[in-house]
Amino acid sequence: MVMLRAGGDAFSEGLAAIRSHPLRAALAGLAIAAAVATMAAVVVVLDGVERFARSSAARAFGSNTFVIAKVAAPGQISRRELEAKLERNPDIRRADLRFLEQHGADRVRYGATSNRRLQVSAGARTFDGASLVAATSSLATIRDLAIDRGRFFNRQEDEQASPLAVIGATIADELFPAVDPLGQTLRIGGRGFRVIGLQQRQGTLSGVSLDRNVWIPLRAAERIFGPAETLQVLARPTAPDDDLDAVVAAEGHARISMRARRKLQPGEPDNFDVLAPEASRSFVLSLAERVGVAAGPISAMALLAAVVVVTNTILVSVTQRTREIGVRRAIGATRAQVMAEVLAESVLIAALGGAVGIAVVFALVSGANVLGLGLQLDPGTVAGSLVAASLSGLVAGWYPARRATQIDVIEALRVE
Repeated sequence: MVMLRAGGDAFSEGLAAIRSHPLRAALAGLAIAAAVATMAAVVVVLDGVERFARSSAARAFGSNTFVIAKVAAPGQISRRELEAKLERNPDIRRADLRFLEQHGADRVRYGATSNRRLQVSAGARTFDGASLVAATSSLATIRDLAIDRGRFFNRQEDEQASPLAVIGATIADELFPAVDPLGQTLRIGGRGFRVIGLQQRQGTLSGVSLDRNVWIPLRAAERIFGPAETLQVLARPTAPDDDLDAVVAAEGHARISMRARRKLQPGEPDNFDVLAPEASRSFVLSLAERVGVAAGPISAMALLAAVVVVTNTILVSVTQRTREIGVRRAIGATRAQVMAEVLAESVLIAALGGAVGIAVVFALVSGANVLGLGLQLDPGTVAGSLVAASLSGLVAGWYPARRATQIDVIEALRVE
C-alpha cells in the first residue's frame, strides 16, 4: 500500500508539472506522437501488404490450389528463361486434362481454363477488353468463384457447349445498367449467351481488374474460336482444406502424372510449370520484407529523436523547478521520491504522446478503409506502441532525474 501511495504521489507531482507548463509538455509529446505514429503505420502497412498478397493469391487461384501450365509465371522469370520454356514446353491440351483426371480423380480435382481478351456486347452497348475465361464446370468445385447471384454452369451444360455466361461486376454495370443482368443475352463472337450468374465485386490483382471476367463453358468457346492454343489446369486435393500435407501430396501426384503423360525419364527436367499460391505472392511478400528491413531503422531513428526532445524538455523542467525540488528535499523528500516524480513526468508525457500517435494512425486507417484499402490496426500493435512510448519516456527521463537527485539543497534554496 505504501508503494502504491508513493507511486500515486509521484504521478500526481508529474501531472502537476505538466499542467504548469502545458505548451512545453505538448511539444515533447508531439515528438513521441510522431515516432509512435511512424512505428504503428509501418506495422499496419506491412500487415496490409501481406494480407493483400495472401488474399490476391486466393482470389486468383483459390485456397489450397495449384496451377499446371505451359508457362505458369512469365512475369517472374527472365526473358531468356521465358523463351526457353516456350520453345521446350509443349502446349497443354484436353488430352492432358483427361489423363490427369483418369489417373488421379480420387486424390485431386482438376479443372481447365483458357483466357482471351475480346469485345462483348448487349443490345447497343459494347465493352472492349473483357476477359473471356472459358472453363470446365469442375472449376466451381476447385476455387471460390464468388457468385453473388445466380449460379455457375454444370457438367451437362459444359459438355453440351450450352451458351451460358457468368459475368463480373464491371461487365454487368456497363452492359446492363438499367436492368437485372440475370436472364439477359450477352453476345460473344457474334453468338448469344444467356447470363446465369453474377460475380461479387472483387477489385484488382497486380493492376488487372477481376471484375471484367466473362465465364463460359470451355466447349462453347471451342465452338466459336476453335481449340485453345494451350490450357491452364487448376487443381486441388480432394482432402479437407485444413489438411496441408494433402496439398503437397496432390501437387506431387499431379507432377508425377504429367511427367508420365509426357514420358519424361528420371533426371529430365519438367516440360511444364506448376505454380502454387505461395509462388504467386512471393514477389509482394519479398517487397514487404525489403520495406520492413528499412522500416525498422527509420522507426528507431524517429523514436531516438523523440527521446532526445523529451530529455531536453525534462532537463528544462528540472532546471526551472530547482528551488521547488530543494524545498521538497528540505522538508523530508528522499532522492528516490524526487527521481520517481521526474520519471513520472517523463513517462506521462511519452504515454500521452503515444496515445495521440495511435489516435492519428487509427484515423488514417479508418479513412483508408473508406477507400476500400482494408487496413487493420491490431490491438497488439496498439499495446506494443504504447509500451514503446512509455519505455522511451523512462529512457528520456533517466538522466534529468539523476540530475534532480544531485541538486544541493542549500544551493537550491538560494535560487530566486
